[in-house]
Amino acid sequence: MTTELSSVPDHLELPRELRLGSLEGSLGVASAVDPQAVRAGAPHEDLRDWLQMVDALGELRVLEGVDLDDNVGRITEMLQHTNGAPAVLFDAFPGFERGWRILVNAQGERRRLAVTLGLPADISVGDLMDEWERRMDAVVPEPVVMVDDDRAPVAEVVERGDDVDLGRFPVPLWHPGDGGRYLGTGDCVITKDPDSDWVNVGTYRVMVHDRNHTGLYISPGKHGRIHRDKAFERGEPLPAVVLCGMDPLLFVGSCLEMPPGVNELEWAGGMRGRPVECIAGRETGLPIPARAEIALEGFLHPDQLRREGPFGEWTGYYATGAQEVPVFEVRTVYRRRDPIILGVPPEKPPFEAHRFRQYLRSANLRRELRRVGVPDVTAAWCHGVGGCRLFNVVAIKQRYPGHAVQAGHVAASCRAGAYLGRIVVVVDDDVDVSDLEEVIWAVCTRADPERDFETIRRAWSGPLDPAIEPGKKGFNSRVIIDATRPWEWKERFPEPIGPGPEDKAVTRERWSWLL
Repeated sequence: MTTELSSVPDHLELPRELRLGSLEGSLGVASAVDPQAVRAGAPHEDLRDWLQMVDALGELRVLEGVDLDDNVGRITEMLQHTNGAPAVLFDAFPGFERGWRILVNAQGERRRLAVTLGLPADISVGDLMDEWERRMDAVVPEPVVMVDDDRAPVAEVVERGDDVDLGRFPVPLWHPGDGGRYLGTGDCVITKDPDSDWVNVGTYRVMVHDRNHTGLYISPGKHGRIHRDKAFERGEPLPAVVLCGMDPLLFVGSCLEMPPGVNELEWAGGMRGRPVECIAGRETGLPIPARAEIALEGFLHPDQLRREGPFGEWTGYYATGAQEVPVFEVRTVYRRRDPIILGVPPEKPPFEAHRFRQYLRSANLRRELRRVGVPDVTAAWCHGVGGCRLFNVVAIKQRYPGHAVQAGHVAASCRAGAYLGRIVVVVDDDVDVSDLEEVIWAVCTRADPERDFETIRRAWSGPLDPAIEPGKKGFNSRVIIDATRPWEWKERFPEPIGPGPEDKAVTRERWSWLL
């Protein structure tokens, strides 16, 4: 679908090289996607299929000629903080060879996340979360299938040794205060546990140093960091592969907290119902998804450090400053001839990653509470304004004294809520956990600070926590707020006005056309 130049206001003085293009022109192929099939939940194979499906929904724009030093970052920030904003595919960067593209705001709206998951495009919030929780319970990991390089689009171009040149990659300066250009924002980093066959896929930041070296920063406690530390303790480099463009479903798995031992490549295969095809890395033997856009293969060295950062992080701050970080040496680059880089730069929350994680992480939190035996958990929500970590809400139907505090402690300590948590609020089931104003209303009217605020000390934090003084980062505290009606006299608590969550959903289903 082509956006007309007439949509640009006449009074704006835009660069002469700026153009509004089409996906067909960018990919070089005409789309044969049926919009009705996409709306019904048709599956996709890779990022290019996904782009055509999103384009068929009218949710993609192609923009050519935007500069990497300033406006790619500016536009991305605007998109991520605007409700209903489309995905944008940047193409034809000044000073770079045509055909290298950057995709941003890919999953910033629920309809595009639905395409990623193969669900109906107009699925409701509740149905999406229920289906995600059902799949997480039912998914059976599918071992990857290894294929030859000649069957793998990612191996259309293979560059090794002196042919490796990351300077060819169009990498933006995402934020004005960044200490370098970050190729790894929407990435998947593949590593293997030195002590077992466990292959992990995680999302970590990657700053370009020179033609064949990058930084690779991994926060303490993350699975890739555990693999790295085990290798470094032996004095050995860590083999790794960095995917810089890939199937959005694999990216979803990469940036959610999976339990230790889960191979996200196999998880993605189980979610899709067919295995992920991979090639074997020539340097490391690690599996590389055959339909990825770009893969950087090499080694993270314990004895080679370079200054990395600062970088604008998901808390909305330059949280760590510049520091010495192990260097990732890129030995081999695998890529398609006209590759697409996935850009998901952090911004003040909520940004794109929070916009899609809020559904999935919230469903994971609810699922974990239920699985450990907390009864009558009716809802959970990880608010994007807290980066889907710092402000989480749980709704329960109270059954016994201490029920709310139990739910709050579990929510603050389980896998979905433990890392860099800050505030957990527990509310009654008549409160819409996804409505921040309604949650704060419950805190203000049902919680008394002396009675209902509890603090957990020395919890799992990390270097990105802006509230902890430099030099003292590592631990943090968190508060559990019991914003339910006091158990002892809940039957005498004043009745609230207005509809509950179920009635609100019915109203919106019937009358949302007025909005």
